Amino acid sequence: MRLALYQPEIPQNAGTLLRLGACLGVEIDIIEPCGFAFTDRLFLRAGLDYLPRATYYRHDSWDAFLTARPPGARLVLLSTRASQSYVSLAFRPTDILLLGRETEGVPESIHATADERVRVPMRAGLRSLNVAVAGAMVLGEALRQTVAFPTDLGH
Repeated sequence: MRLALYQPEIPQNAGTLLRLGACLGVEIDIIEPCGFAFTDRLFLRAGLDYLPRATYYRHDSWDAFLTARPPGARLVLLSTRASQSYVSLAFRPTDILLLGRETEGVPESIHATADERVRVPMRAGLRSLNVAVAGAMVLGEALRQTVAFPTDLGH
């Protein structure tokens, strides 16, 4: 299981997701360009001291990410435009959960490339959740389904 961040714009969200990946043992793919520098204080603050423990890969472009994509890995796009709820998808251990930009999601060409598209159900009239919150919710369900949560409860 992996998380992929498509051209993240908000350093706090990227830092939070890298921290999540470190804590849950999930690798993160960051697809450039980012809307911030990896030395941004907000990015570093959100990741705290977890960033050195996170496993992440930076890709110069979408094409570079696709080239590095593990064979057989299914792209599962989180999108407000998806019709399927994330809880109804049968996740696989090799899935890559793709998160779009905070302001625009992903371009139509990338939306069409996804193998699956899921959304977090919400009350009518509300637009979307924070990308880090949505990513954490879907990742939690995917790890639950694939029995891939870390076994050490930290006690």
